Amino acid sequence: MSNEKNARLDMDEETLFTASQIFKALSEPTRIKILHLLNEKECSVNQIAQALALQQSTVSHQLRLLKNLRLVKFRREGKTIYYSPDDNHVMNLLEQTLKHAHHD
Repeated sequence: MSNEKNARLDMDEETLFTASQIFKALSEPTRIKILHLLNEKECSVNQIAQALALQQSTVSHQLRLLKNLRLVKFRREGKTIYYSPDDNHVMNLLEQTLKHAHHD
């Protein structure tokens, strides 16, 4: 076995915990909706709330959790904060999962 494969198999407790927290975050339908929307376009809290018919407080709460897990990032433009996916790894996983769930 190559060193690269061994490195992938040697998962420390912190890595395992983080991975489990990501899957836990992806297990909630509201967060999936938010991530799916953000994968399509960058949005503010207001835009997300309006697009998904959610309360602003609900969106803010979910974004805080997603931000803490580094699943979303933000940028400020004046007083408005815009959110987008932090990277494509989890977004690719999410999109593949949605395709699989939709597959007959």
